Amino acid sequence: MGVIATNKNQNILIYSSENSIGKQALAYLEDSKNKVFTIDVTKTKVSGTQWLEIFQNLKLHPKDFVNKEHPDFTKKYDKDAKLSKQDWIKIVQNSPVVVTNPVLIVKDNFYKIETPSDIRKYLDNSSEEIDEKKHI
Repeated sequence: MGVIATNKNQNILIYSSENSIGKQALAYLEDSKNKVFTIDVTKTKVSGTQWLEIFQNLKLHPKDFVNKEHPDFTKKYDKDAKLSKQDWIKIVQNSPVVVTNPVLIVKDNFYKIETPSDIRKYLDNSSEEIDEKKHI
């Protein structure tokens, strides 16, 4: 069991309110029928352990979530910096404005949101799974 509590009746959006994709993804999610729990990483600190769980569930490296051209990143690092996985997690944890993409959690499934409309796609897939179970 992970450190992030998931709930089949509640969608979780982990996003940055300083990122246009995050703001638009939030609007899509608020339009859904399920309860919404949001975590704005610019206002609520997400622990390194939670970030690690997110990246493991996504099967992605933390550097895939860092805007290497953001001024907060370039002040300290070169955009081609070779850092450890733990260093990347610390960057995401301590400089959340560099986070490029929101993460949507639906039930126990984690999704990297590339475009705000991805929200609808993942919510629709979730609804279809529920409908299929009702018809069995």
